[in-house]
Amino acid sequence: MKKFSEMGLRDPILMAIDDLGFLESTPIQEIAIPRILETQQDIIALAQTGTGKTAAYGLPVIQNAFETDRHVQGLILSPTRELCIQISNDLKSFSKYIEGLKVVPVYGGAPIDKQIQALKKGAHLVVGTPGRVKDMIERGILKIQDIRWLVLDEADEMLQMGFKEELDAILAVTPSAKQTLLFSATMPKEVYRIAKLYMNDPEEISAGIVNAGADNVDHIYYMTHARHRYE
Repeated sequence: MKKFSEMGLRDPILMAIDDLGFLESTPIQEIAIPRILETQQDIIALAQTGTGKTAAYGLPVIQNAFETDRHVQGLILSPTRELCIQISNDLKSFSKYIEGLKVVPVYGGAPIDKQIQALKKGAHLVVGTPGRVKDMIERGILKIQDIRWLVLDEADEMLQMGFKEELDAILAVTPSAKQTLLFSATMPKEVYRIAKLYMNDPEEISAGIVNAGADNVDHIYYMTHARHRYE
């Protein structure tokens, strides 16, 4: 696998990922990072869960973001609050040596007031679940008319969870002059519909076996009442 130091990433980013103990890229990172760095073309990236997709899009987006520009430059949509928080924490870790770059998560199931305050203070990258993002847009709090990147992380899961209307509403108000990065483990018809409607001649890249689980991930579930699900 290719080393991160061979990908043209800035020193502050290399320092941050070195702190995390990452030296060599995963297959999807090796393919996606250079492509996102060097082109503005929309990209469909197919890779299983647990293969490092957050770094695959997060590192090049952080590299190309302007920390001196206070408006929202990137919007990352994810299906669940847990994944939203995880992505946000990862992006903060990747950018910890870039002074002034702010990442703000917005998701349901948490007080909205604090998230509104965080957005009003300024955010370069916003990570959110579709329902809360749509709410913030409708309130006039989250302004995405000038975003440079739209990332759909786990696009298949968002559609399976019933976020089609929210995705349509959000995507409809994004600017045409942006790079859309769609990351998904599978490509059902609804994901292709999203790609056809809202992406401009996307390049498709893939790593691993499409529509299959990752070998390095164990899946465990517990039966519980809804009120206990976060605990």
